[in-house]
Amino acid sequence: MNRFLAIVEREMRKFFRSPVLMIMSMMLPIVQLIILGHAMGGHVQNARVAVVDEDHGPQAVKVKEAFDSIAVNIATFKTFPYENEMEAREDVRTGKVDAAVIIPPQFSRRVYAKDAPRMGLVVDNSDAVLSNAIVGEMQLMVDALNKPVIEQRVVKDIALRVVEIYPYMEYMKYLLAGSIALAMYISVMIGGGMLYIDDKARGVHEGYLVTPISKLELVMGLNAAGAIKAVLAGISLTVIGSLMSGLGTIFNPWAVLNLLLLILGTSLAFNGMMFLMMVRVDDPLVPRAMFGVLNTLLFFPSGAISPVSAFPKWLRTIASVDPFTYAIHGLKAILLKDGGFVAIQWDLLFLFTFGIGTLLIATPLFKRTL
Repeated sequence: MNRFLAIVEREMRKFFRSPVLMIMSMMLPIVQLIILGHAMGGHVQNARVAVVDEDHGPQAVKVKEAFDSIAVNIATFKTFPYENEMEAREDVRTGKVDAAVIIPPQFSRRVYAKDAPRMGLVVDNSDAVLSNAIVGEMQLMVDALNKPVIEQRVVKDIALRVVEIYPYMEYMKYLLAGSIALAMYISVMIGGGMLYIDDKARGVHEGYLVTPISKLELVMGLNAAGAIKAVLAGISLTVIGSLMSGLGTIFNPWAVLNLLLLILGTSLAFNGMMFLMMVRVDDPLVPRAMFGVLNTLLFFPSGAISPVSAFPKWLRTIASVDPFTYAIHGLKAILLKDGGFVAIQWDLLFLFTFGIGTLLIATPLFKRTL
């Protein structure tokens, strides 16, 4: 036990003597959380929409009042008056405005006569997110204008009532679970995999080989130190990210206990995976070259940025064996849904089984020779 703890102590001393390494391993997930959390997933606001009124009738005025209401309230878009349809279409094409609404001549007369009144909407569909937001908001406005002033006593149309279980979820909160897992992965990659290969390249590893330390003690000592580093990174990102995102989950003792179990299981799984990959590697450039590939292969299919159900079948297969997937699912279940232990039990089972299994495979592959 003393030999095992000596390895852990050496690795942790080396880690804490390099505060820059500790800080840099945390910077990428925090920057990603801040930038992507605010840049993606939110409501589209302040889009520019040109309005060409060729009718100038009372119904056209009603439509423009509805536009003003949208601009004041949810602010999806702001409107700008145009005199000419061709000018508005050209400005949409060149990007001066994002869309153009055309209110044709005789629009008010057609509304009163119930003679198929129509408005035109020209959108720049090169940006699907923006154009879909404008089209969706315009459709809601048209549906509201079509409602009769006096509602029918007996409603004959089928209606869908949407009930949202949770309050509005900002994308920054949605992204937090992925940022926590990414911080732990970077900590394992930099503080575990790369340092281990660097030690072998510098000859530090040879010092272990002249001691009576067994292969199992050496493997477990190195991985225990790596797991402690990953746990510290996970706890730090959980606290910082929760405060930044406005989540109060960290003030719930039971939720904190579940989060600690998830962080421990994730650190074990990541360490086991990285050690299995690096156990026979001698070139210190290999883990640096693998970093970007592994990050893309493991992080993006995990559901951290978009749901796994939206992936093609071959990508869902990768996600099903990716420890990132189970770590992120569990973290979301606790941080966003307060799901309790029942919601994460299968995630914990996979993470601990995966971590222990990879370490058991890596141990006989470890060479206790030069």
